[in-house]
Amino acid sequence: MKITLTILAFLAGWAAFVAVGNSWMTLAIAPLAGVTFTQLGFIGHDAGHNQIFSTRRRNRLLGLAVGNALIGLSFGWWAPKHNAHHAHPNELGRDPDIGEGAAGPSRDAPGGGRGQVASWLARWQAPLFPLMLLRSSGMHVLGITRLARRRNRAAAAEAAFIALHAALYLTAVLWVISPLKALAFIAVQQGVFSLYLGISFAPNHKGMPLIESATAAGFARRQVITSRNIKGGRLTTFMLGGLNYQIEHHLFPSMPRPSLRRVQGLVTDFCTAAGLGHSEESLTGSFRQIIRHVSDAGAAASPRPAEPPAAQPG
Repeated sequence: MKITLTILAFLAGWAAFVAVGNSWMTLAIAPLAGVTFTQLGFIGHDAGHNQIFSTRRRNRLLGLAVGNALIGLSFGWWAPKHNAHHAHPNELGRDPDIGEGAAGPSRDAPGGGRGQVASWLARWQAPLFPLMLLRSSGMHVLGITRLARRRNRAAAAEAAFIALHAALYLTAVLWVISPLKALAFIAVQQGVFSLYLGISFAPNHKGMPLIESATAAGFARRQVITSRNIKGGRLTTFMLGGLNYQIEHHLFPSMPRPSLRRVQGLVTDFCTAAGLGHSEESLTGSFRQIIRHVSDAGAAASPRPAEPPAAQPG
């Protein structure tokens, strides 16, 4: 029912777009289209974790349908990358979601040396954090780049789905509205899609402890201490695609989204008994923690003023 209603909402948005026609009023539909793209992305996330069907093949087909065909993101690129994140959350050098500019070890740490651009990004990561939420826009480019390097039938099928999406998307937009309005519509729709994805994923791990690659940490400890839950009820679960139960999701990644809230009490009791903690914050509180964390990391990355030379005895 969730899949059917989400796809119907996606189609209804495009029907409304065509009905409004060549008018600036289509910009009011663009944010709604961005939201439906993100909700479809949540379904692709569930399919990537084999939460929906009993076989990997059916989950993959659904992932390709909603990911490549409907929203234009390479499911075949994203799924292995995301599984690597689940295997090594917040682990330096092994979690693909931790990039060069991530708030991490100091410059004095082994391997902590940075280039000029990376150092500048590290110092200014707090004021630049809103732009970091838009990094998911680059997922289109990264997925296509990876497909271009592959030479197999699966990559060709994925590329065909993405090409079909791009052709239908651009044809619909340019056929209904003028080029200037089309450019504005695409910017708003893709911006909302990217920002919504960023807001949904950022609270889960950012600002939580990082794990050194050489550190021995058991599965449960690794998953729990690096994850943060978001407080809220059914509306929060709907808006965040179930990612508000991040600890439960990391402990049981193939557990279907509706079941996560049912095991939260058991997981909380287990984490308390094992001394692992169970981090849970409001959405606004989580972003306050993240901003405070990246501000501290940016300050640590800033050049320190040279100490004055010691006074010579007269």
